Amino acid sequence: MIKMRRTLFYILFICLFITHIDAKTRKAVFIIVDGVPADQLERLKPTAIFDIASTGAYARAYTGGEVGSYTETPTISAPGYTNLITATWAYKHNVRGNSDLKPNYNYWNPFRIAKEQNRNYKTAIFSSWEDNRTVLVGEGKDETNNLHIDYIKDGYDNDTVRFPKQKNDLQIFKIDELVSKEAANCIRNEAPDLSWVYLWYTDDAGHIYGNSDYFDEYVIKADRQVGRIWEAVKYREANFDEEWMIVVTTDHGRTDNGYGHGGQSERERTTWVSTNIEVNDYFNSKHLAIIDIAPSIYRYMGFSIPEAVKCEQDGISFVGKTDIFNLVSKTDLDNNSVTLSWDFFTKDIPVEIYVSTTNNFKEGRNDEWIKIASTRSDKKVYTIDLNALPSSSIYKFVLKSPNTHLNRWVIK
Repeated sequence: MIKMRRTLFYILFICLFITHIDAKTRKAVFIIVDGVPADQLERLKPTAIFDIASTGAYARAYTGGEVGSYTETPTISAPGYTNLITATWAYKHNVRGNSDLKPNYNYWNPFRIAKEQNRNYKTAIFSSWEDNRTVLVGEGKDETNNLHIDYIKDGYDNDTVRFPKQKNDLQIFKIDELVSKEAANCIRNEAPDLSWVYLWYTDDAGHIYGNSDYFDEYVIKADRQVGRIWEAVKYREANFDEEWMIVVTTDHGRTDNGYGHGGQSERERTTWVSTNIEVNDYFNSKHLAIIDIAPSIYRYMGFSIPEAVKCEQDGISFVGKTDIFNLVSKTDLDNNSVTLSWDFFTKDIPVEIYVSTTNNFKEGRNDEWIKIASTRSDKKVYTIDLNALPSSSIYKFVLKSPNTHLNRWVIK
């Protein structure tokens, strides 16, 4: 019996050792190419972006929240970036324009989540707009727990000596060129665990010339910049014991003439996602949104996320298993009740329903979550009597399944 136990122990040890040595180090990089509408991208089919998708997937997505609801968010650049990095809409992250920015840092971004892990993850930001790091991510601020970014290549937008203003703002394109080269070089040689690359000029090209050959030309040039980074990722995978997730997206679409954005027209709201990673059914469900990118990176990287943070994320993962999605609510004022409904991918999975009647999280404090029901994924609907809950002007509902958190607010 003792011999048998020792043999089993050695077999288990060897299996664990083999699993450990076979496991590759995972790393992730996400790239925002500013203001490129999906129909333009699909017409041009830029080489690098679609080569990335050829090993994974491409789909249209959306930004701007839910039209006419508390989640509606302007289809403007800084709100778009913040949608992505916080996995929330503006009613939480508090960024509604490109100036006078006052983000709510209680909604954690990927860099803070990476730094809160038990392992020492190295992070990087390569950006043509310095505010992405200093304001939106909040590096070094008390509110972000003095977040530190390990590799930084930005601030060129403030260097008017090296990059003086040119016709058609082409100094921004030159900055994008430098940023993409710096990103590719750092990934090739330093391989940060989590990187954000931001490329700006395509948005300027649209603002200046609208739908035009000029705009098309600079989308293709931006794709070459993406290609530099993609080549660096492929180099790392070919020469090191690493596997990488790359996600390329845009922050918003454009008006029909291509000049503007900010509203809630279909073209302004329609974005896209290209990734090299195998995706789940949610990716092609027509519900894919910019807020789903960060949760997908967390799932891929195996990040542990505090439950309170997870309960506030509006996005869900398109990587790995996703059980339920598309949570909506209908309030019956006459009966003082709320009916929640959802769709599912996995049948007969347990779903727990929680409610909080406070929004302390917004202020950096804890909410009390009350479990009010247990149901199954394929039930698809549950009605809650608000009379049985503490009276409040806000009811925050969270549905939890084994692989998914969904949240929905009811505001009186």
